[in-house]
Amino acid sequence: MYDYDLLVVGSANADLVIGVERRPAAGETVLGSDLAVHPGGKGANQAVAAARLGARTALLARVGDDAHGRLLLDSQREAGVDTEGVLVGGAPTGVALITVDPSGDNSIVVSPGANGRLTPEDVRAAGSLFQASRVVSAQLEIPLETVVEVVRGLAPGSRFVLNPSPPRPLPTEVLAACDPLIVNEHEARVIAGTALGDSPEDWATALLALGPRSVVVTLGAEGALVASAEGIARVPSVKVEAVDTTGAGDAFTAALAWRLGRGESPEEAAGYAARVGAAAVTRPGAQESFPTAEEAEAL
Repeated sequence: MYDYDLLVVGSANADLVIGVERRPAAGETVLGSDLAVHPGGKGANQAVAAARLGARTALLARVGDDAHGRLLLDSQREAGVDTEGVLVGGAPTGVALITVDPSGDNSIVVSPGANGRLTPEDVRAAGSLFQASRVVSAQLEIPLETVVEVVRGLAPGSRFVLNPSPPRPLPTEVLAACDPLIVNEHEARVIAGTALGDSPEDWATALLALGPRSVVVTLGAEGALVASAEGIARVPSVKVEAVDTTGAGDAFTAALAWRLGRGESPEEAAGYAARVGAAAVTRPGAQESFPTAEEAEAL
């Protein structure tokens, strides 16, 4: 019996968000809205999203001993995430500088801070969390060597889910553990490292050849594509009016990982995750926008 449906290993950032009429070109200054500070980071986002849906969730991350770190710990606990694995100190809390335009599209620059100090040793020290977790999810806002150690620390029978963002080439050991590897078009092209075709089916086929057990390609308003040795299937999205896309991919990944751990098929899990992601874009912010299970089902 697993104590946790999902263990998220990853980043925890303070999101500093400014609304702009348009994003600046090189060398240009534009005026924006008042600064808003939100709890964020791909790891922390995924943990909150999963917990809000009802998953028993734990987070392994590192934050600074500062106001941003306390904000992040408070947001995790409020959502019901077990923060036993959140380490404090070593560097300032990571920060993401985010601009959001009127269409809801965003641009993000991340200062890793304490996230860059989450080490393989920290992963090994958290072995009891891995043994207690049905699914483990990671991203690439922490050091790659730490993600490698996550793969090595997986409990027998557990599942590993990776959203390689920000993308970089991945070692064979990590790729082989992914079930699934979750990418958008940009991430697919970076990880494949070769010229890809024009269709998501082409991207998924090329990625599967690198070794992951399954691949999910996120397509924004067009839904998602699920691919494995059994075949390729498209999963439609739900049409909504986007307000802010920040964190929508994290909500999708968390929902997908949780539902796969419950034994749903990749298509079923991706369909549910698409609804969760769609609900998240209808409200501003990242963690604040994540739906409850009831709100996701309403879509």
